[in-house]
Amino acid sequence: MRMTLAILLSLGAATPALAAEKFAPPEGCTVFATVQHRNCEISQHYRCQKDPADHQWAIYADANGPFFASRIDGETRWIESHDLADGRSETLTSEADPASFSKLLETGKDTYDFTQTDNDGLVTRYVGVDRLTGTTVRISGQTLERTEYDIKAYDAQGRLLWHRLGHDLVHRDWRLFFGDNERFENSFGDVVESTSTPIAIALPGEKGFLATKPEFDCEMMMTEVLP
Repeated sequence: MRMTLAILLSLGAATPALAAEKFAPPEGCTVFATVQHRNCEISQHYRCQKDPADHQWAIYADANGPFFASRIDGETRWIESHDLADGRSETLTSEADPASFSKLLETGKDTYDFTQTDNDGLVTRYVGVDRLTGTTVRISGQTLERTEYDIKAYDAQGRLLWHRLGHDLVHRDWRLFFGDNERFENSFGDVVESTSTPIAIALPGEKGFLATKPEFDCEMMMTEVLP
Protein backbone atom coordinates (compact mmCIF):
# COMPACT_ATOMS: atom_id res chain seq x y z
CA MET A 1 0.00 0.00 0.00
CA ARG A 2 2.90 2.38 0.63
CA MET A 3 4.17 1.77 -2.91
CA THR A 4 0.69 2.43 -4.29
CA LEU A 5 0.40 5.66 -2.30
CA ALA A 6 3.80 6.84 -3.53
CA ILE A 7 2.81 6.16 -7.13
CA LEU A 8 -0.49 7.98 -6.83
CA LEU A 9 1.15 10.94 -5.10
CA SER A 10 3.77 11.17 -7.84
CA LEU A 11 1.04 11.03 -10.47
CA GLY A 12 -0.93 13.73 -8.75
CA ALA A 13 2.13 15.94 -8.74
CA ALA A 14 2.85 15.20 -12.38
CA THR A 15 -0.64 15.79 -13.75
CA PRO A 16 -0.43 19.62 -14.11
CA ALA A 17 2.98 19.26 -15.75
CA LEU A 18 1.86 17.32 -18.78
CA ALA A 19 4.18 19.34 -20.99
CA ALA A 20 7.25 18.22 -19.02
CA GLU A 21 9.83 16.68 -21.32
CA LYS A 22 10.32 13.40 -19.45
CA PHE A 23 8.23 11.11 -17.27
CA ALA A 24 9.71 10.47 -13.82
CA PRO A 25 8.72 7.11 -12.32
CA PRO A 26 8.31 6.67 -8.55
CA GLU A 27 11.48 6.14 -6.55
CA GLY A 28 12.83 2.62 -6.89
CA CYS A 29 11.04 2.02 -10.21
CA THR A 30 12.51 1.64 -13.70
CA VAL A 31 10.66 2.31 -16.96
CA PHE A 32 11.27 -0.25 -19.72
CA ALA A 33 9.00 1.14 -22.47
CA THR A 34 7.07 4.26 -23.46
CA VAL A 35 4.21 3.64 -25.89
CA GLN A 36 2.32 6.07 -28.10
CA HIS A 37 -1.24 4.93 -28.85
CA ARG A 38 -4.09 5.90 -31.09
CA ASN A 39 -6.84 7.97 -29.47
CA CYS A 40 -4.37 10.57 -28.10
CA GLU A 41 -2.93 8.33 -25.38
CA ILE A 42 0.56 7.52 -24.12
CA SER A 43 1.61 4.86 -21.62
CA GLN A 44 4.63 4.24 -19.43
CA HIS A 45 5.52 0.68 -18.42
CA TYR A 46 7.79 0.03 -15.47
CA ARG A 47 8.84 -2.32 -12.67
CA CYS A 48 9.51 -1.47 -9.03
CA GLN A 49 12.06 -2.98 -6.68
CA LYS A 50 9.59 -3.29 -3.80
CA ASP A 51 7.13 -5.37 -5.85
CA PRO A 52 7.43 -9.11 -6.56
CA ALA A 53 9.88 -9.68 -9.42
CA ASP A 54 7.22 -10.55 -12.02
CA HIS A 55 4.98 -7.54 -11.31
CA GLN A 56 4.81 -4.45 -13.50
CA TRP A 57 2.97 -1.14 -13.64
CA ALA A 58 1.38 0.81 -16.48
CA ILE A 59 0.32 4.45 -16.38
CA TYR A 60 -1.85 5.90 -19.15
CA ALA A 61 -2.17 9.59 -19.96
CA ASP A 62 -4.09 11.64 -22.49
CA ALA A 63 -3.96 15.32 -23.41
CA ASN A 64 -5.14 16.23 -19.89
CA GLY A 65 -2.55 14.13 -18.06
CA PRO A 66 -2.47 10.70 -16.35
CA PHE A 67 -5.87 9.05 -15.98
CA PHE A 68 -5.26 5.37 -15.19
CA ALA A 69 -2.65 3.22 -13.40
CA SER A 70 -2.54 -0.52 -12.92
CA ARG A 71 -0.33 -3.32 -11.62
CA ILE A 72 -0.31 -6.84 -13.07
CA ASP A 73 1.74 -9.93 -12.35
CA GLY A 74 3.54 -12.28 -14.73
CA GLU A 75 0.29 -14.05 -15.58
CA THR A 76 -1.35 -10.66 -16.30
CA ARG A 77 -3.67 -10.99 -13.29
CA TRP A 78 -5.22 -7.62 -12.38
CA ILE A 79 -3.56 -7.07 -9.00
CA GLU A 80 -4.75 -3.48 -8.62
CA SER A 81 -6.01 -0.60 -10.74
CA HIS A 82 -6.61 3.10 -10.11
CA ASP A 83 -8.88 5.59 -11.86
CA LEU A 84 -6.90 8.79 -11.38
CA ALA A 85 -9.84 10.99 -12.35
CA ASP A 86 -12.34 9.91 -9.70
CA GLY A 87 -10.00 8.27 -7.16
CA ARG A 88 -11.62 4.82 -7.47
CA SER A 89 -9.24 1.91 -6.89
CA GLU A 90 -9.80 -1.84 -7.24
CA THR A 91 -7.77 -4.74 -5.86
CA LEU A 92 -7.92 -8.43 -6.65
CA THR A 93 -9.88 -10.28 -3.94
CA SER A 94 -10.83 -13.75 -5.23
CA GLU A 95 -10.35 -16.00 -8.26
CA ALA A 96 -12.55 -18.87 -9.41
CA ASP A 97 -10.43 -19.14 -12.58
CA PRO A 98 -7.22 -17.07 -12.45
CA ALA A 99 -6.02 -15.41 -15.63
CA SER A 100 -3.00 -17.23 -17.10
CA PHE A 101 -0.78 -15.63 -19.72
CA SER A 102 1.21 -18.88 -19.83
CA LYS A 103 -1.90 -20.87 -20.77
CA LEU A 104 -2.79 -18.35 -23.46
CA LEU A 105 0.65 -18.70 -25.06
CA GLU A 106 0.74 -22.49 -24.70
CA THR A 107 -2.79 -23.35 -25.85
CA GLY A 108 -3.98 -20.24 -27.69
CA LYS A 109 -6.86 -19.68 -25.25
CA ASP A 110 -7.31 -18.59 -21.64
CA THR A 111 -10.49 -18.15 -19.61
CA TYR A 112 -10.76 -16.22 -16.35
CA ASP A 113 -13.27 -15.52 -13.59
CA PHE A 114 -12.26 -13.28 -10.69
CA THR A 115 -13.51 -10.50 -8.43
CA GLN A 116 -12.11 -7.13 -7.41
CA THR A 117 -13.18 -4.88 -4.55
CA ASP A 118 -12.97 -1.10 -4.73
CA ASN A 119 -12.13 1.40 -2.00
CA ASP A 120 -15.85 1.76 -1.16
CA GLY A 121 -16.27 -1.99 -0.68
CA LEU A 122 -18.10 -2.57 -3.97
CA VAL A 123 -17.39 -5.98 -5.50
CA THR A 124 -17.21 -6.56 -9.24
CA ARG A 125 -16.90 -9.97 -10.90
CA TYR A 126 -15.09 -10.25 -14.24
CA VAL A 127 -15.64 -13.26 -16.52
CA GLY A 128 -14.02 -13.59 -19.92
CA VAL A 129 -11.80 -15.28 -22.46
CA ASP A 130 -8.72 -14.36 -24.51
CA ARG A 131 -7.74 -16.18 -27.73
CA LEU A 132 -4.72 -15.84 -29.98
CA THR A 133 -5.78 -15.17 -33.57
CA GLY A 134 -2.54 -16.37 -35.16
CA THR A 135 -1.73 -12.95 -36.62
CA THR A 136 1.15 -10.67 -35.68
CA VAL A 137 2.10 -7.04 -36.21
CA ARG A 138 5.47 -5.27 -36.00
CA ILE A 139 5.58 -1.94 -34.18
CA SER A 140 8.89 -0.12 -33.74
CA GLY A 141 10.75 -3.40 -34.16
CA GLN A 142 8.64 -5.24 -31.59
CA THR A 143 6.56 -8.28 -32.59
CA LEU A 144 3.05 -8.25 -31.10
CA GLU A 145 0.46 -11.01 -31.43
CA ARG A 146 -3.21 -10.15 -31.90
CA THR A 147 -5.80 -11.66 -29.60
CA GLU A 148 -9.57 -11.53 -29.52
CA TYR A 149 -11.38 -11.17 -26.21
CA ASP A 150 -14.85 -11.23 -24.71
CA ILE A 151 -15.34 -10.04 -21.12
CA LYS A 152 -18.37 -9.25 -18.96
CA ALA A 153 -18.56 -7.49 -15.59
CA TYR A 154 -21.21 -8.23 -12.96
CA ASP A 155 -22.10 -6.60 -9.65
CA ALA A 156 -22.28 -8.48 -6.34
CA GLN A 157 -25.90 -9.47 -7.07
CA GLY A 158 -24.98 -10.98 -10.45
CA ARG A 159 -26.42 -8.17 -12.57
CA LEU A 160 -24.57 -7.39 -15.80
CA LEU A 161 -22.72 -4.07 -15.67
CA TRP A 162 -21.04 -4.09 -19.06
CA HIS A 163 -19.82 -6.25 -21.92
CA ARG A 164 -16.61 -5.65 -23.87
CA LEU A 165 -15.31 -7.49 -26.89
CA GLY A 166 -12.58 -6.76 -29.38
CA HIS A 167 -8.89 -7.31 -29.95
CA ASP A 168 -5.69 -6.79 -27.98
CA LEU A 169 -2.01 -7.10 -28.85
CA VAL A 170 0.33 -9.09 -26.60
CA HIS A 171 4.10 -8.99 -26.15
CA ARG A 172 5.35 -12.45 -25.18
CA ASP A 173 8.62 -11.39 -23.56
CA TRP A 174 7.12 -8.48 -21.62
CA ARG A 175 4.06 -10.58 -20.67
CA LEU A 176 1.88 -7.60 -21.41
CA PHE A 177 -1.39 -6.75 -23.18
CA PHE A 178 -1.88 -3.59 -25.24
CA GLY A 179 -5.30 -2.41 -26.38
CA ASP A 180 -6.29 -2.54 -30.05
CA ASN A 181 -9.99 -2.10 -30.86
CA GLU A 182 -13.05 -2.57 -28.70
CA ARG A 183 -16.84 -2.54 -28.61
CA PHE A 184 -18.21 -1.61 -25.17
CA GLU A 185 -21.88 -1.94 -24.18
CA ASN A 186 -23.27 -1.15 -20.74
CA SER A 187 -26.39 -2.54 -19.07
CA PHE A 188 -28.47 0.36 -20.44
CA GLY A 189 -27.61 -0.53 -24.02
CA ASP A 190 -25.21 2.35 -24.61
CA VAL A 191 -22.51 1.32 -27.10
CA VAL A 192 -19.07 2.86 -27.58
CA GLU A 193 -16.48 1.69 -30.10
CA SER A 194 -12.85 2.73 -29.64
CA THR A 195 -9.34 2.13 -30.96
CA SER A 196 -6.19 2.47 -28.84
CA THR A 197 -3.66 0.55 -30.95
CA PRO A 198 0.03 1.18 -30.20
CA ILE A 199 1.66 3.28 -32.92
CA ALA A 200 5.23 3.67 -31.61
CA ILE A 201 7.22 1.94 -28.86
CA ALA A 202 10.33 3.60 -27.43
CA LEU A 203 12.89 1.72 -25.34
CA PRO A 204 15.59 3.23 -23.09
CA GLY A 205 17.90 5.44 -25.13
CA GLU A 206 15.51 5.71 -28.06
CA LYS A 207 13.71 8.82 -29.28
CA GLY A 208 10.41 9.25 -27.44
CA PHE A 209 11.41 7.25 -24.37
CA LEU A 210 9.86 8.83 -21.22
CA ALA A 211 7.93 11.33 -23.35
CA THR A 212 4.80 12.64 -21.63
CA LYS A 213 2.86 14.13 -24.54
CA PRO A 214 0.58 11.91 -26.65
CA GLU A 215 1.09 12.43 -30.38
CA PHE A 216 -1.58 10.58 -32.36
CA ASP A 217 -5.24 11.53 -32.96
CA CYS A 218 -5.03 14.48 -30.55
CA GLU A 219 -6.27 16.98 -33.13
CA MET A 220 -9.22 14.70 -33.81
CA MET A 221 -9.99 14.50 -30.07
CA MET A 222 -9.89 18.30 -29.78
CA THR A 223 -12.23 18.62 -32.75
CA GLU A 224 -14.73 16.28 -31.11
CA VAL A 225 -15.05 18.47 -27.99
CA LEU A 226 -15.52 21.72 -29.89
CA PRO A 227 -19.14 23.00 -30.05
